[in-house]
Amino acid sequence: DTWNKTPEERGFLRRLDACLITYAALSYFSKYLDQQNVINAYVSGMKEDLHLHGNQLNYITTSWTIGYVIGQIPSNMLITRVRPSIWVPTMEIIWSSLTISLAASKNFSTLCALRFLVGLAESTFYPAIQYVIGSWYKNEELAKRSCIFQTASAVGPIGDAGFLQAGVYNGLNGSCGLAGWKWLFIIDGVITIPIALLGYFIMPDLPSTTKPSIFYTQEQLEIAQKRMDSVGRKPPAKFTKEKVLDFFSTWHIYTLVPLYALFNNGNGGTTSMIFWLDFFNKPGHLVYTIGEINTYPIGIYSVQIVTTLAYAWWSDAVVARWPPILFAGTWSIITYVVLAATPLYTSIARRWIFYYFTGCMGGLSGLIMAWVNELNSNDNEKRAFLVASCNMWAYVFQAWLPIVIFPQVEQPRVFKGNVTTACINFSMIVMALTILYFQRRDQHHAAVETPADLIGDDHESARTIDSKKQIETEVARV
Repeated sequence: DTWNKTPEERGFLRRLDACLITYAALSYFSKYLDQQNVINAYVSGMKEDLHLHGNQLNYITTSWTIGYVIGQIPSNMLITRVRPSIWVPTMEIIWSSLTISLAASKNFSTLCALRFLVGLAESTFYPAIQYVIGSWYKNEELAKRSCIFQTASAVGPIGDAGFLQAGVYNGLNGSCGLAGWKWLFIIDGVITIPIALLGYFIMPDLPSTTKPSIFYTQEQLEIAQKRMDSVGRKPPAKFTKEKVLDFFSTWHIYTLVPLYALFNNGNGGTTSMIFWLDFFNKPGHLVYTIGEINTYPIGIYSVQIVTTLAYAWWSDAVVARWPPILFAGTWSIITYVVLAATPLYTSIARRWIFYYFTGCMGGLSGLIMAWVNELNSNDNEKRAFLVASCNMWAYVFQAWLPIVIFPQVEQPRVFKGNVTTACINFSMIVMALTILYFQRRDQHHAAVETPADLIGDDHESARTIDSKKQIETEVARV
C-alpha cells in the first residue's frame, strides 16, 4: 500500500514494517501457540499423568485468564512513559521461563499457579503492540498491519500446536524420562527466548521517543512524526485529572469495549472440533490417533488466516472497519446455528466444514483495534487506555463464560454454547452499527462547524482556517 507515497516515505515504511511487524508477529506466534497447547497437552497425556478430571481444564485456562486481565491496563499505561522496546521483550523472557516451568508441574494446583503467572507476564504484549502499531501508521495502513500481526495467532497453532505436537508426541515422548506434552512446553519456551532478545534490537518505541539508529535516520523519524501529525495522532502528554476523567466522558469506552468483548467471546466453538474427534474413540475401538486429533483441526486456523488478510485489505481499501465486521458476524451466526441444529454424527463432512468455518471471526481483532486507534487519535493516553481496556474486559468475560456455555463435560455437543455464541455475534453486529452512527455523527459535526466557531480574534486566524480546510478534506475522503 505504499505505491502512491514518496520514495523517502516508502523507504521508511519498509524499515518500520521489517522491524515492528516482524517482531510482533514472531512474538505473537510463540505466545499464542503456548495458549493453544494447553488443550493439545491435555488430550496428549497430561490429563492422565496429572490425574485431571471434570472441568479442571477450564479452571486451568481461567487461571491464565485472571493473570492476563490483571496486568493489561497498568502495563499499557506504563509504556506511555517507559520505552516499549525494553518493557515488552523483558516480559517476554519472563513468560518464556514460566512456560518451560510448566513441564515440571506435578498436580492441578501447580498448573493453575504457573498458568496465572504466565498470563500475568503475557498481559503486556498484545495491547502494547496494538498501541505501538497505532502510533506509527496512518488510517489507510492500520488494518493491514494489525491483521498481519493478528495472523500469527493462527500460524502458532498451525506451526506448533498441530504438527509439532504430533511430532513431539511421536518422537520425544519418553525421551530423558519426560512425557511428550512436557517437551512441548519446553520447546515453546526455548523458541520464545531468542525472539525476545531480537526485540531489544529491532522493536521501535514511539515516533516522538525513538532515537536515530542503524534502523532509522533522523530524517525518517521526522517523516514519521509528520505522518502522525497529518492524521491527528497525538504524542504522549502529561496525565491530569481532566485527562483521566475524559477517558469515561465520551461514547468511545461504552461502545468500543463492548464491541471487542463481544467479538472475543463470539468464537468459543473453535475448540469443540478436537473434542468431537476425540469422542469417536471408544474403548477397544480407535478411530483417530492422538496425532490426527491434534492436526485435523488445523483447517480452522487456515480459514482464519485467509479471512483475516481479506478483511484487512478490504477494510483499508474503503477506509472503514464496519463492513468486514458485519460480514464476519453474519457468517459466524450461520455457522453456529448449523452446529447447534444438526446432529453430531449423521453428516460428518458437513460438520467438519462448519467446524472449520468457526475460524471466520478471528481476524476481526486487528480491525477493531485499528478502529480504536483511529477514533482516539487526539489523545495518546486515552488511546492506550482504551486499547488495553478492550482486551482486558474481553478476557474478564472469557474467564468464566466458556465454563458456563462450553463446559468440558458437555463437549462436543455444547448446544447452549453454540446458540449463545450466535446471539453474541448478533449483538456484536448491533454494537458495530452503533459505533458507526456515533462516528458519522462526529464527522458531520466537524464538517458543518463554521469558521467563526474555530477562529478567535488573535493572529492565529489564518492557521485555523487552514486547519479547518484540512478537517473538511479529511472528512470528505473518509
